[in-house]
Amino acid sequence: MAAKVIEGRMTAAEGEVTVFHIGMRINGFLRVGQWWPAFVAMPRMLRELSRDKGGGLLGYRLLWGGPRLIYLVQYWSSPEALQAYASASGREHRPAWADFNRRVREGGTAVGIWHETYVVPAGAHEEVYVNMPVFGLAAATEAVPVGRRGERAADRLGERPGVSRSA
Repeated sequence: MAAKVIEGRMTAAEGEVTVFHIGMRINGFLRVGQWWPAFVAMPRMLRELSRDKGGGLLGYRLLWGGPRLIYLVQYWSSPEALQAYASASGREHRPAWADFNRRVREGGTAVGIWHETYVVPAGAHEEVYVNMPVFGLAAATEAVPVGRRGERAADRLGERPGVSRSA
């Protein structure tokens, strides 16, 4: 079933958000035994996080960057919630990370892992979705009409020290 398109201009609800980009790059396709464990670890973590409604993961989007790159954008309620999950014993992340590091120490270069974390305060993010289904940060938080947060991108970004809001 196709997602319902919302006509017009929408944006995401205001508020602080932690944006976490994580991905893997397959460096050696033929060495499946090295990259397959990392490949299957993320779906297990996402299932676990999706079941834990109070854990802090607001939503995510899986993207493909060609045959080598798998890219995931996650939206979290706070950096503390993200760090709590990453370090929690008895959860899926720690054993997967330990396994990956063991394989790297043993000379495994067939897969690379990367991540970037951005803590974005309220008033420092702006998004617009035109004739789209609920998507991105709006899917993770709430889709609202653009007018509710301002008609222009500069309006939605709000007042920030050192940033000019002229036309």
